[in-house]
Amino acid sequence: MASIFSRIVSGEIPAYKVAEDDRFLAFLDINPLAKGHTLVIPKKETDYIFDIEDREYQDLFLFAKKVALALDKSTKCERVGIAVIGLEVAHAHIHLVPINGIYDIDFSKPKLRLSQEEFQMIAKRIASKVK
Repeated sequence: MASIFSRIVSGEIPAYKVAEDDRFLAFLDINPLAKGHTLVIPKKETDYIFDIEDREYQDLFLFAKKVALALDKSTKCERVGIAVIGLEVAHAHIHLVPINGIYDIDFSKPKLRLSQEEFQMIAKRIASKVK
């Protein structure tokens, strides 16, 4: 069975997309640690990030960098933190989280509850800054 992320890629499940090309997709995490918390994925489903072929791995991180720079410009944060955990969904993904302190990227913290309108506004603001 396809991962939830592959189902997002196929359009079967909607997402608040912030950037996309033929190989990668970035969309807002629906259980965010902070406003703007974004997930970056390869469209090709691979469970473990270190199983991704070298060139695709490099390109994934370059794509994530573009998204992170847009996220930095469109949110109030000191930095954009990055995390790759790999246990919660069997599809490699990178978390980009706006942070102002080292504990802001603690995944045990309660997640924010945002309205559909907030998600749409945040996604549009980030997407407008992606170059």
